[in-house]
Amino acid sequence: MTRLPVAARLGLAGLIIVVALAVALWPRDGNDSAPEPHVHPNSLVTRQLREEAGLAPCPVQDTTSRPGAETARPLAAIALTCLADGQPVDLVTALAGKPALLNLWAYWCGPCAQELPYLQQYAQRAGNAITVLTVHSDPDEDKALSRLAGLDVTLPGVLDPDAAVRTAVGAPSVLPISVLLRADGSVADVVVRSFTGVDDITDTVAARLGVRA
Repeated sequence: MTRLPVAARLGLAGLIIVVALAVALWPRDGNDSAPEPHVHPNSLVTRQLREEAGLAPCPVQDTTSRPGAETARPLAAIALTCLADGQPVDLVTALAGKPALLNLWAYWCGPCAQELPYLQQYAQRAGNAITVLTVHSDPDEDKALSRLAGLDVTLPGVLDPDAAVRTAVGAPSVLPISVLLRADGSVADVVVRSFTGVDDITDTVAARLGVRA
């Protein structure tokens, strides 16, 4: 067998190395590409879901407050997301100057689904005398919107993924809960039960907040 000259053998070895490097550095197909960055679930809520829910805009009030009032406001410094448009809502600012009923609920809560239509009817009856705001106490915004659309409830609502409102008012880990706030932002009562109807809401709010509807 004829042996290649030393120079030829060295050249062949060099060629093999070059080919091996080229193969190692050659771009891979899509299966080996870097994984897509993680997308926060809330960013997947589509404009169509918001439009289908048709929620009322979140309340916006004057930022003026009376001196010293913040000490009576457990919701101070809590900013949540408006379900209607995805914008941040400062609760103290949004609820300032008017009594409010905050209803804490979640899409998976059966009693909440029974109670929400009563709250819608009560809000229509009470008009501008009180702010009725739903607080979805779960991070799944798209399911909240779908649930509200299915119930035909269009009350203004906010997303509270970490249950900040419940923690701030010292409520237990159950749903539904209704927090009744005075016009100065202080808590008049925390109702840890389901309302049985519109009259039940009317009577409870009148007794705790003096609001007649």
